[in-house]
Amino acid sequence: MREDDLVVAIRALVDADAPARVRVGIGDDAAVWQPSRSHRSAITTDALIEDVHFKRAWASDREIGIRAMVANVSDLAAMGARPILATVALGFPSAFGNENVLELYRGMLEVARQARLCIVGGDLTRAPVVTIAITLVGEVRDSNLKLRRGARAGDAIVVTGPLGAARAGLDVLRESVKLEGALVEEALRAYRTPQARLAQGRWLGASANVHAMMDCSDGLSTDVARLCAASGTGALIDDVPIAACAAAAARALGVDAAGYALAGGEEYELIAAIAPRALTYLSARFHARFNRALLRVGEIRKDPEMLVRIGDRLETLAPAGFDHFA
Repeated sequence: MREDDLVVAIRALVDADAPARVRVGIGDDAAVWQPSRSHRSAITTDALIEDVHFKRAWASDREIGIRAMVANVSDLAAMGARPILATVALGFPSAFGNENVLELYRGMLEVARQARLCIVGGDLTRAPVVTIAITLVGEVRDSNLKLRRGARAGDAIVVTGPLGAARAGLDVLRESVKLEGALVEEALRAYRTPQARLAQGRWLGASANVHAMMDCSDGLSTDVARLCAASGTGALIDDVPIAACAAAAARALGVDAAGYALAGGEEYELIAAIAPRALTYLSARFHARFNRALLRVGEIRKDPEMLVRIGDRLETLAPAGFDHFA
């Protein structure tokens, strides 16, 4: 199949999902769409590189496509935004066949359909390894836009789910740890087919009591430090919610479970700073709406120091999550 034929096959997969505001989709030099007058556009780009962000032996092509799109959708969820359009730049070696490419797209489309966004274009090229770069455009009301900056001293720091499961899945695939039954299923599912908290992000974005927000893609210890740096604050982490498979993996490795979860990554849970007076009310409404808990992990402090409570001691919270250049 030639490049043009492959583009036609991809177009056949994605065109049926195009909303009316997409004036020009795949097949021209650029996509064209009609933005809403009452919203701001939010734009994000994320890239996944084989043997840096994933290994093909550890996930199917469909699952790799899911992971690539979720990483981008999660960024818009953290802004309180609604995804609209995506473009995909895909590089791959000659041994990566046309069906492999279409399986990647099927995975990306699975997430795109859940998020009600449309893939409208991109690029295909030869590359030494599989490389997926996605650009996502979304919309958000100005009043609902959430940034990393904005956290205030006294705010409660919350996350939308327990942490460490994706790290446990990675350790299972690396054969660093052995889990069984439901625990290994939980760990591998978290790594291979993560979920972006899009509905939760839009819900939190609608509240004036949510002062700052971001996603937990590089680990809580790293990302909460980023939120605090943007806000000019510090934080105390004193209650880390740990996924069951992460707790089991930590036990098997003989390490502290809270530290294991703090240093995870690719969680795609959301981190939010919430006015303390509103925490109980918002937590109850969140649980009623999503049937899951909004989990308090600590508080924002005026002092810029980053701290974690270990038993009766306060220690410096060092960023221990994923860093591309560490």
